[in-house]
Amino acid sequence: MPSETSPTARALRALELLQTRPGTTANELADRLGVTERAARRYVEILREAGVPVTSARGPHGGYRLGRGTRLPPVMFTQTEALGLVMAVLHAHPEADDLVGTALGKVIRALPEDVGRQAATLREHASAAPDRYAARPDTAVTSDLVAAVAARRRVLVTYRGESGSEWVAEVDPWAVVVRYGRWYLLCHSHRAGAVRTYRVDRVRAVERTTTAFTPPDGLDPVAALEEHLGTGWQFATRVVFDAPLADVAPWVGAQMGRLEAVGDRCVLVGSTRNPAMYAQEWLASVPFAFRVEGGPELRAAVGALAERLAAAVAGAVDGPQAPGR
Repeated sequence: MPSETSPTARALRALELLQTRPGTTANELADRLGVTERAARRYVEILREAGVPVTSARGPHGGYRLGRGTRLPPVMFTQTEALGLVMAVLHAHPEADDLVGTALGKVIRALPEDVGRQAATLREHASAAPDRYAARPDTAVTSDLVAAVAARRRVLVTYRGESGSEWVAEVDPWAVVVRYGRWYLLCHSHRAGAVRTYRVDRVRAVERTTTAFTPPDGLDPVAALEEHLGTGWQFATRVVFDAPLADVAPWVGAQMGRLEAVGDRCVLVGSTRNPAMYAQEWLASVPFAFRVEGGPELRAAVGALAERLAAAVAGAVDGPQAPGR
C-alpha cells in the first residue's frame, strides 16, 4: 500500500508535474497525486506561499502553469550517496542504454567537482556482468503502471504472452515488484477473476481507467509475488525431502511451491512451466536427499539431469590426481 507522504513532498511532486505538463488541471493533478481535487488545490497554494509563481486559467486551454524562469531546487548528494547511486545504476544496468547513460552523465556533471570526479572515475573503471535472466521493461510503460498503482486506478494492459499472442486484460494494479532483474506487475485480473503476475517487459500498452480500487489490507507485495510465482503453472510438482522442514526451508524459495512438514520429513508441492530449470537450477542446489513423487515432466527432467551427471564421471580411474593449475 502507498506510504504516507508529507504535504511538502506532495507539493514538490506537484511542482515537478506542473513543470513537465503545463496546463495541468486541478482534476488531472489530483489524479496523478492520488489525492482529492481539494487537496491538489491546497498543494498549489503551498507552492504559491513558498514563492513559486503558479498561474491558473479557465477554459479548454486553461489549467495551472509555472511562471517563466521557475526551476526545481537543486538536489545535493554526499560523496557516499553519489557513489552509491553510480553503483546501483551499474548493478541494475550493466550495459546502460542511451537513456540511462545520458541521465547518469547529467547527474555526475551536476555534482560538486570533488564528488563528481570520484563518481565519474567509478563509472569509467567499474564493470558489471549482465544478468542473463534480467529483462528491462519499457520506461514509459513502467511509469504508467507505477502511476496507476499510486493513484489506485484500474488499467487495461495489452500483454504479449510467451508464445507471442497478445490480449487485453483489465486489472487492478497492486504493486510493481523487481525480482532478480525482472520487473513484475502484481495485480487482480478481472479477466481471470484471480491474482496474476505479469512481466512488465511483456506489457505493450497501458490505458488507465477512471475506476478506483482498494488493494488488500496488509498486502506484502514481495511475499505475495513469491507465493504466486510458485502456483498456477502448467506442470504440477511434488517433491519429498528426507530432512525436517526447518532444515530444508532456507534452501527453498516460495516460487518453488509450498513446503509442508510430514513427520520428520517435508514435502514441496508446487508447479512450474520449465521442469528442466526447476530440476537443474532449483532442486539441484538443495543439499538434502529427495525424491520426486509427482509430476512426470519433473521426474523426466531430474532423470535426464542424473544421467548427464553420471555420464560426466563414468569410466573415471581412481588414482593420483593430475596437479592443479
